[in-house]
Amino acid sequence: MIKIDQKAISKKENISVDFFYRATKDTFKLKLLSDRSGFDNKIFEQNMHRPGLALAGFVDLFSYSRVQVFGNTEMKYLAHLSDDKKRQTLERLFKFEIPCIILTDKNQPFPILLELANKHHITIFGSQYPTTKTIYLLSDFLDDQFASRISIHGSFVDVYGVGVLFVGKSGIGKSEVALDLVERGHRLVADDVIILTKKGEGILMGSGTNLVKHFMEIRGLGLINVEKMFGIRAIRHQKRLEIVVELEIWDEKSEYTRTGLDESTVTISDVEIPYIKLPIIAGKNITVISEVISLNYLLKHYGYDSAKFFEKRLASRLSRKGNDDIRGVDYFEHDFE
Repeated sequence: MIKIDQKAISKKENISVDFFYRATKDTFKLKLLSDRSGFDNKIFEQNMHRPGLALAGFVDLFSYSRVQVFGNTEMKYLAHLSDDKKRQTLERLFKFEIPCIILTDKNQPFPILLELANKHHITIFGSQYPTTKTIYLLSDFLDDQFASRISIHGSFVDVYGVGVLFVGKSGIGKSEVALDLVERGHRLVADDVIILTKKGEGILMGSGTNLVKHFMEIRGLGLINVEKMFGIRAIRHQKRLEIVVELEIWDEKSEYTRTGLDESTVTISDVEIPYIKLPIIAGKNITVISEVISLNYLLKHYGYDSAKFFEKRLASRLSRKGNDDIRGVDYFEHDFE
């Protein structure tokens, strides 16, 4: 396996409830139901917790450091308690340093719940979505916030729906290849500094930085804004990384694949990504080859491998006896020119 330079970015240890609310209130329609006194509380992990057992009195295994989710089950349980019992139950819960509480399925907080939450500086949010959907959406958001990230120098382009990352020495022409692909109708994800975030076990999502976004530096020309120049269709904000293409000046001593039977991979954040080393020589159309790389990847994804198919055809021909005609056709039709 090949190695490429990758720089780890410091992983987030926590996020504030204030940031959590600002980042999710529009996308996930989260509503503030209490005061803001708990906005400085910290969230330390991506997992969320339903405190059913804790409400019932068993707090030995209470995951209090997680965002607490009150669904219909928790709210109906509290509704059946007397006011004194309800206060006692919630006081026992709020002794722990809970980051915040989310009420799902349009549930509204009881007066006692709201009173004690404000007293103990624990913010309450409301979601219109059912509990399962709320946990799915917000857990995915939190997973992204706490995911490991690395930065790689290169150019990242969506080519026919395939995320292709071009790497290589500075000045090799990565940005120029990306620009040519954009001019041919493909979409730029990021140039220069690529931020790769690990999602799940085998997925790396790539994006640019807030500063650079979709600007490109073209040597001899300067900075250009791809979005303004080519339009909104020429950009993507994020894309899954599927192929790494390393550009290098042709070297007679280097080995380059001729058949494609020997597939190489590169390991990035413990994820193996298909890798192609592409030599550059005068007259070689790197842009078209990049398109072919993506199309070939799609063919393999759908079960057709050109190299392996040709290998089988060759083996079949060699196993035959007799002198087969070496022509590619058996009969010339009358279309002489």
